[in-house]
Amino acid sequence: MKKLIAVLLAMLTLLCCAACGEKGEDPTAKSEGVMSYAEYDAAELDTPVVIETYVQAKQSWWDNKAKLYTQDGDGAYFVYEAECSEELFNQLVPGQKIKVTGHKGAWSGEVEVMDGKIELLEGNWIAPIMDATALLGTEDLINHQNKYVGFKGMTVEASKDANGNDVAFLYNWDGSGQDGNDLYFKVSLNGQTYTFCVESYLCDNTTDVYAAVKNLKIGDKIDIEGFLYWYEGAQPHVIKVTPAA
Repeated sequence: MKKLIAVLLAMLTLLCCAACGEKGEDPTAKSEGVMSYAEYDAAELDTPVVIETYVQAKQSWWDNKAKLYTQDGDGAYFVYEAECSEELFNQLVPGQKIKVTGHKGAWSGEVEVMDGKIELLEGNWIAPIMDATALLGTEDLINHQNKYVGFKGMTVEASKDANGNDVAFLYNWDGSGQDGNDLYFKVSLNGQTYTFCVESYLCDNTTDVYAAVKNLKIGDKIDIEGFLYWYEGAQPHVIKVTPAA
């Protein structure tokens, strides 16, 4: 009986570790003086914030400033132009726990931690994907801003290029760009159409997702994964596109 109990306890420990991260991390836990996600969410714009979060992807590094997609167990944060040396940026691998001290800002609906300073912490956690398909077109979608999300069974809709032709994607939002620029494409679900983006700093023209979007055809049914960025409404930054299951 004792041996059976010991085995069951060991299995329970493994399950807890799997739920919390590869090191038994609790992604909702915060150090003293650090905001919970609820406190951050309730904070006024243009006020100081201190957060602990986990890097999920790096958008860009330039002039000793970093842009990061990050998340904890309760919500997600887009870190915008945080002070960051190139050496530190190279250490910000997916899952790395960090502390960011900055202020809360917003641009065209996208809420960000701006002009922050980054401190490396012990800890590692990768956020599981959240299926947000059913939230498209609802007021609740914005409550998951910046999270790693998926959308299933989307239909590729036509965009108009500079010559008025129907195309499956555009270089830049207005079709003014070229290979290597951001890709914009429209998809629909249940009669509503949404604009998604492959952000070229995050996924450049050497990546699989960039190639996948360039190969889309109007009417294709696809599944999409990305980070729920916001620009005058939901405009996810896409990192994966596959044919709909």
